[in-house]
Amino acid sequence: MDAVERFAELVTARGGVRLDEAALAIAGGAAPDLDPAHWLRELDRLAQGIDSLDALLHRLFVEERFAGNTGRYNDPRNSLLNEVLARRLGIPITLSVVCIEVGRRAGVALEGVGMPGHFLVRPYGSQQYVDAFAGGQLLDLAGCEARFRDSTGSGPDVPFGPHLLTTTPTPAILARILQNLRIVYRNAGRSSDLEWVLRMRLKLPGVGPAEFVEVGQAMAQQGRWLDAARFLESQVDTWPQHAELLDRSARSLRAHLN
Repeated sequence: MDAVERFAELVTARGGVRLDEAALAIAGGAAPDLDPAHWLRELDRLAQGIDSLDALLHRLFVEERFAGNTGRYNDPRNSLLNEVLARRLGIPITLSVVCIEVGRRAGVALEGVGMPGHFLVRPYGSQQYVDAFAGGQLLDLAGCEARFRDSTGSGPDVPFGPHLLTTTPTPAILARILQNLRIVYRNAGRSSDLEWVLRMRLKLPGVGPAEFVEVGQAMAQQGRWLDAARFLESQVDTWPQHAELLDRSARSLRAHLN
């Protein structure tokens, strides 16, 4: 089973999607020989002996020295859970995934908070927030607002409040990880990597015909013009209201074969 198929299987599981396994399936797109069991055991190890939020933060950010990769923020390894666990470096969302999954194993319930511009973690039922990118720093509402304005460049005319600190469900966390990889691989011109990222994104809610067209474009950049055209044509029945866009895009791809 390739990584995209594995990801699709996980995110459609009847019992609900598991964040740790699905995040490792994303990482499997970049490393086909990845052994998820090894990294699940590493999460188990990190959780041993933890009985509180303070203990969790001390374990991860003091003892194990997890940190935000400020020097190479756009390194794709920052979005791959196995690499984050191996290198102890990541971006806000993947470091937050580590916190959430280690906490789950230790009985410290945490939820992701997809604040615009910066991802945070919140203990269930709490008004505290954890900035995993800043070494597990605890924030109150004012601290969150400061992070929001710093990361987005928003001035005081943009209102800030709890409406920007809502819980992010697991599928949305996975979509955000994939979006980060999408931007990194697209900017780097790595079309083969971009393709598997986009194919995984198609397995989650909230996609439209534009995402399918982008998959076709990624395939075309690899010289697979006919495969790309056929892929788009196969989506017409799914998106009849966008048949014209899909057909036009497919015809454009086929024109390169003449």
